[in-house]
Parts: sequence; structure tokens; C-alpha cells
Amino acid sequence: ILTDLFMVIVLRDTLEKRGALGQIKARIRAEVFNALDDQSEPRPPLSHENLLINELIREYLEYNKYKYAASVLTAESGQPEMPLDREFLAKELNIVEDANGKSVPLLYGIISHFLHGGKEESTQNTLPKVSLLNYPKQNLGKTTTERNQK
Repeated sequence: ILTDLFMVIVLRDTLEKRGALGQIKARIRAEVFNALDDQSEPRPPLSHENLLINELIREYLEYNKYKYAASVLTAESGQPEMPLDREFLAKELNIVEDANGKSVPLLYGIISHFLHGGKEESTQNTLPKVSLLNYPKQNLGKTTTERNQK
């Protein structure tokens, strides 16, 4: 029994060091979610904003090889299986990319833009040239109804 326990501990440590244990756990979570997800229950329609936000998150997750998290996001949110075209997404968000920025997710460029206080510096990330989603910053956390009332 002690030998078996030792083998389990060594195996777990080895899988953890290789990064495989996290992937296995993520895969199990994704499969459990898919098994429990009621496909007969229709998803609420996605708003245009949520579609864009989910796509930014999906691009980020896939870039960082979080493919199981991305698959759960897609399934749970009702996001289309086929990702939106990156050029379309950048155009919708009024983002102008430099050549280096195209190698990273758009979300990195958006974060970079705000971390640098909106300065249009040349970095290796993408930089929005105009306001995101055409909303003032204080409105981003509000519901669509609250924003439209202003």
C-alpha cells in the first residue's frame, strides 16, 4: 500500500511539473460541463456587446492555450463555434493595429492602451485609436438600459 501511495505521489508531482495535471483537470471540468449542459434549453440571445466581449476573451484564452476554458465559454455563453474574424472585431471596436500588435490578442492591446493612460506610444501591442465601444469609461459597468437613459 505504501509503494502504491508513493507511486501516486511521484506520478502526480511529475504531471504537475510538466503542466499536464492542470490540463487534465481542465479537460475533466469541460467534459463534466458538456455532459451536464442541457442542450435542449435555448440560450438567451447575445447582445452585440456581449458577443464582442466574449470574442475578446475567447481570443485571449486560445492564445494562452486555455482551450478547455475557451470551449466552456463558447458552450455556456452561446457564442458561435466559429470565431469572429479578427479584422472585423478590430473594426467593430475601432482599433487600429500596428504590425507587431497582430501577433497578440486584441485584449492585450486594450489593456496596454489603458495602462499607458491612452498615450499613443509605439509598443508591441495593439492600441485603440478611439474610445472603446463608444462609451465613456464610467458607463462600461452599467446595463444597456442605464447607459441609454443618459
